[in-house]
Amino acid sequence: MGELIGALGITLLGAWYVLRWLQVRKVPARQQIDMAAEVYRTGDAWIIRRRVQNPDCSVVVMHGFLENPLYFTRHYQDPGIELIMIGSAGYHLPLCSPQYRSAPWPDGPSGAAGTIAGDAQVLNLAMEHLVSSDNIRVHGHSRGAAVALEAARQRPELFIPVEVILEAPVLPQGRLYRPPARIAHWLLPLVHLLWQRKPGLLLANPVWGPLHDPYKRELLMALPFNAQSSEVLMTNLDDLSAWMRSTGADIYRHVRRGAVLVPGGDRVLDSEAMLDSARQAENLQIIEVPDGSHFVLLDNPESIPPLIRNR
Repeated sequence: MGELIGALGITLLGAWYVLRWLQVRKVPARQQIDMAAEVYRTGDAWIIRRRVQNPDCSVVVMHGFLENPLYFTRHYQDPGIELIMIGSAGYHLPLCSPQYRSAPWPDGPSGAAGTIAGDAQVLNLAMEHLVSSDNIRVHGHSRGAAVALEAARQRPELFIPVEVILEAPVLPQGRLYRPPARIAHWLLPLVHLLWQRKPGLLLANPVWGPLHDPYKRELLMALPFNAQSSEVLMTNLDDLSAWMRSTGADIYRHVRRGAVLVPGGDRVLDSEAMLDSARQAENLQIIEVPDGSHFVLLDNPESIPPLIRNR
């Protein structure tokens, strides 16, 4: 009996070590492009600025869970836009030859890496030190929308002139479309590894919406490679769920104008819960995209309100 218990203990210990190794294993970067831009490293996160002399407007973007900021570049490719892209803590920089600059702020974020609050601090560093126009849009997709709201709560004075776009957003009291079982959380590192081995394996899943756009397919194929480790994703998911549960609708009072885009065909987040939450945002327009997937910007770009330009 003692030998059996000992063997079971060794097996469980070995399984724990394997799962731990999978959590912290470094994931190779998959999607990197050339871009004439400045890069500011801050803590485990980074900021890319595509600088423009006398810009028509400044757009600050925050990507969602598993994504990278290239999600936004096609929509905001106009050379008159000063595009500032936040890279979530613990994610790869999607640039081939980054042009690093010294950050014009003394300290990095103090919030925990991988959390909405920590990434919100990074967004606010960009807002305070890098934005060079007084015509500002902050656009967050999915988890990135929660980061935008949290940034406004942390530094409401920075958001007085800002238009916010919350696209298929993680919102207060929101829900996942199908909350996973707890065991799925612990198996995530294994699923993550298998997904990297076969990145096209899950493309048939309806969660992604239409796949006729090659640009969208390229972004989706990069999803399992954007985070530097499975541990980052586990932190993201735990914190995201806790943020939705604990955050109240009073957070909306810190944003003055903008829009919430709610896709009716979202298979990542629950659209009804999204709508219920968004209706409590008195200063924001609700734009419903009846047949839209979670990726409104890629599938229904005409639904995004046009930018207000200085000229």
